[in-house]
Amino acid sequence: MTATPTPRPPATRRAEPSGFLRTLRAEWTKFRTVRGWVLATAGALLVTVVVGLLGTAAPAPGGRGADSASYPTGPGGEAVNDSFYFVHRALTGDGALTVALRSLTGVADTGTGRPVQGAQPWAKAGIIVKESLTQGSPYAAVMATGGHGVRMQHDYTHDTAGPSGAATPESPRWLRLVRSGDSLTGYASTDGSHWTEVGRARLPGLARTVQAGLFATSPEAKQATPAGTGFSPAVATGAFGRPDLTGDWSRSAWSGTQVGGDAGTSGSYTNTTGGGFTESDGGGFTVTGAGDIAPVVGGPAMGVGFSVENFLVGTFAGLVVLIAVGTVFITGEYRRGLLRTTMAATPLRGRVLGAKALVAGGVASAVGLVAAAITVPLGERSARGRGFHVLPVTSATEVRVLVGTGLLCAAATVLALGVGALLRRSGTAVALVVASIVLPFLLATSGVLPPGVSEWLLRVTPAAGFAVQQTVPRYAQVLSVYEPSTGYYPLAPWAGLAVLSGYAALAFGLAVVRLRGRDV
Repeated sequence: MTATPTPRPPATRRAEPSGFLRTLRAEWTKFRTVRGWVLATAGALLVTVVVGLLGTAAPAPGGRGADSASYPTGPGGEAVNDSFYFVHRALTGDGALTVALRSLTGVADTGTGRPVQGAQPWAKAGIIVKESLTQGSPYAAVMATGGHGVRMQHDYTHDTAGPSGAATPESPRWLRLVRSGDSLTGYASTDGSHWTEVGRARLPGLARTVQAGLFATSPEAKQATPAGTGFSPAVATGAFGRPDLTGDWSRSAWSGTQVGGDAGTSGSYTNTTGGGFTESDGGGFTVTGAGDIAPVVGGPAMGVGFSVENFLVGTFAGLVVLIAVGTVFITGEYRRGLLRTTMAATPLRGRVLGAKALVAGGVASAVGLVAAAITVPLGERSARGRGFHVLPVTSATEVRVLVGTGLLCAAATVLALGVGALLRRSGTAVALVVASIVLPFLLATSGVLPPGVSEWLLRVTPAAGFAVQQTVPRYAQVLSVYEPSTGYYPLAPWAGLAVLSGYAALAFGLAVVRLRGRDV
């Protein structure tokens, strides 16, 4: 009897990922063996670094030394303005201060010999508890403002709105600030009897003995001029009633201190006398001050030094090169007829395009990341050495900028690859992608367009991706010019990058559809 042979198991096909990895390896080999592509990639890195350093290489105005190249930093590590006139006494442990603010007035020096009367919208006068007289130390304050009602603010970046209305002799504002441990609560009243809680602040690790009292300050006045938006130095004056104190207060007399030697970046001491105070026979105080208690905003365009993204101005130049490389990586094969050979070896056309996107995007990402990692520390060191301020950022923000620059380059390159696959013409594809990313960026940030048009371009075009490099946020409680020409983007960092990535994904998806539906 003949034995039945044991059937052989069917041959197994390799898993799909292995096939993709072979395609990916083939595309990587193709990229690195074309000398022109490698040299162009290296050139993109070099031009990003060089343009970034040269673009921020101007000498410091007035020959300032390097000792001026730092701002006070707040508890969160941000650069801050901390300049105001402070009438204070020491408070140990828990306690409270209640006072009537009879009026808040101000004056702006326009330089024309005709001062403008009236408190600026963000002029402030009220009660503050501050850990020390050192700039940047933790604080909490409840205050009346020139145009935004009563506010509770703490640690420079936090702002809570309270009751509306200005403090005038006809309608004074009573303010109260209560300390309990490291928590502070602000209250406001229109009659001194019925109180509304404005806000609460927690200052972790607040010293047992703090400085507390009355303050006044005012940033510069913003006004329209024939040449555009202008600013003038301004001061604020708060007229206070007699303070009512509870708790363990120092028995010494009230002291007056100008916190900060000048007005920081608020511009209010340029042509204006400093602050001071007087005490009335009834125990009330009149306090005059200028400056601001707030985060520093702006950049070189606002005369406040450099922010991290300023050193990455060369990114647009590097992108032009990377866009050309990403385009030619696909159109070059069309031109030479090599794509037919590639498709014969890998019939799955979407796989080929995906491998090309990973290679081109990965290389571009590495270029952007390395260029940023080189340029930022070199630029910061050079700027400080020439006497410029450099706005500090947290480590997390700096990592986001470095990684984001790499992702920005990757998304732009993949967009160029997709457009190249769609148009199959190198010159046309490169021009289109450059015109959609680099050109809107340059037009929007140069100030040649109206602010509304500039913001629109940075919302709806792929140039929105540059927002990922922004490090200085806008603050509603800080007077400034928040426009693309001064470094502010209309979208949040990751939202801007998402717009560019969406364009890249769309172009790539359309390219896959077209590649599958036509002969190569």
